[in-house]
Amino acid sequence: MSVGVPALADRFFAAVTAGDIPALDSLYGPDAVVWHNYDDVEQDRDDSLRLLGRLARAAGPMRYTEVRRIVLEDGFVQQHVVELGGRCEGLRMPAMLRVWCDDRHIHRIEEYVDPGPLTARLAATARS
Repeated sequence: MSVGVPALADRFFAAVTAGDIPALDSLYGPDAVVWHNYDDVEQDRDDSLRLLGRLARAAGPMRYTEVRRIVLEDGFVQQHVVELGGRCEGLRMPAMLRVWCDDRHIHRIEEYVDPGPLTARLAATARS
């Protein structure tokens, strides 16, 4: 197990929280792939960065609570609750990520989350 993996995980979640796309870009390896359980589609790194940028703009500030992380030989697993702000204030989304990485770059993420409540809230606020 590498001592750099927990630091990489911390930097990754801090960048997502801040909507810092350049920082995320530096953490993704050139081969990075992100898979979501809700659509069973693999995104390449550029599509993932675009989605995270749109999420940061649309969902407002977010934070991770109830974090439980297990560091593995080839990455980590993290279970958490994403709490959203802004137009999505009060929305809580339990999620889990399995991340394959080395000390410097993320190579694959598998995300397990139900985006239904977020999608419904964004649609409702867009109509008002």
